[in-house]
Amino acid sequence: MSFYSKMSAAELERELLDLNQKYSKFKGMNLSLNMARGKPSPEQLELSADMLKNLEYSQLFRPESKINAGNYGELTGIFEAKKFFADILEVSPNLVIVGGNSSLNLMYNYVAMAMQFGILGNTPWNKLEKVKFLCPVPGYDRHFAICELFNIEMINIDMDESGPKMDRVKKIVESDPAVKGIWCVPKYSNPTGITYSDSVVRQFAALKPAAKDFRILWDNAYVVHHLSDKHDILLNIFDECKKNESEDMVIEFCSTSKITFAGGGISALAGSAANIDDITKIMSKQTIGYDKINQLRHCIFFPSVEKLRNHMSAHAKILKPKFDLVIENLEKQIKPLGIGDWTNPNGGYFISFNSLEGCGKRIYELCKGAGVVLTNIGATYPYGLDPKNKNIRIAPTFPSTDELKMAMDVFCLCVKIASVESLISKKKDTE
Repeated sequence: MSFYSKMSAAELERELLDLNQKYSKFKGMNLSLNMARGKPSPEQLELSADMLKNLEYSQLFRPESKINAGNYGELTGIFEAKKFFADILEVSPNLVIVGGNSSLNLMYNYVAMAMQFGILGNTPWNKLEKVKFLCPVPGYDRHFAICELFNIEMINIDMDESGPKMDRVKKIVESDPAVKGIWCVPKYSNPTGITYSDSVVRQFAALKPAAKDFRILWDNAYVVHHLSDKHDILLNIFDECKKNESEDMVIEFCSTSKITFAGGGISALAGSAANIDDITKIMSKQTIGYDKINQLRHCIFFPSVEKLRNHMSAHAKILKPKFDLVIENLEKQIKPLGIGDWTNPNGGYFISFNSLEGCGKRIYELCKGAGVVLTNIGATYPYGLDPKNKNIRIAPTFPSTDELKMAMDVFCLCVKIASVESLISKKKDTE
């Protein structure tokens, strides 16, 4: 079949009739399929089952640090956990704070700290007339939700295959002191799956912000989440910052939420010595410390980087066929019709799909009507507003292969229906 755009209005009308008949059959199946969020599948969670029985009471005492993981103390985490994350992020262990099961909690706390107490002696953000954040788009909805909660104005920054458009980032950051931060998922970005190029990382490190307390919130959530032996390489931003004497500008985050247990992992924050000291002073009033027993359990389960690497390869064996299934369906069912484009990432948890402009919400509604749940249209943009109403985040990780195949058949059918409806409307407007 040729591109839909080349078909006449009459041909499109006939096509729509056939598509709607197929859609009615799916509706009659009473499906309940979910591709809304990037949750690990039960098979992935099972990879970490042995971690639940790998710790004896006698192991809680750590001779090297002379602490007991079951008692108070070690506010910023046990040494083994700091070293675990330091090896992943390629930083020094003394520049790491280990948190609870959610890096999102660490990100929220950091913004809240900046709002209430300020950063490194600068004015608390809640005493300023306006605070702005740059948001590369499409991006992570939970980042945007934090800004919206604190009434931080968000500015869209378009991305390409190399990362955020750095000419615009530089112009805004270096001219507007109200711009206090930028959200970044630098490796296998949510939802596009792209990894920032060396040039982009170097340009970030070389920024000269108008605001002394400007921060790059470097959410490296997918740093080890490869889908195969073909790995994207992300330049170490702290190494580049050292060359520019800008180490204070970056706060990095990651977690094991999609490595071990999404509801029971451990998280970490990395930063310069000055930032770590600044954060620790506030933390000491907030908590006695996070769950050190869970930190220890993780460190025993991952005694080396090699063990972690093998564990992630097992994840990839589960995930790669699902990503391949999605891509194959899009290539087979959508590409010949010229009604969408998508990313084909080497890692991460998502595929970013762009429909014809103006069709996103209609596709969502059609999918929902046939029993397939997608991420809300607009979720990948600040304030839930996709200016072109076309970006859809596909999350293929949680469903079984059979469920995913069915969900993709429904999804592709809904893309076709929404596209044909849009094209018919446009052709009628021009006739």
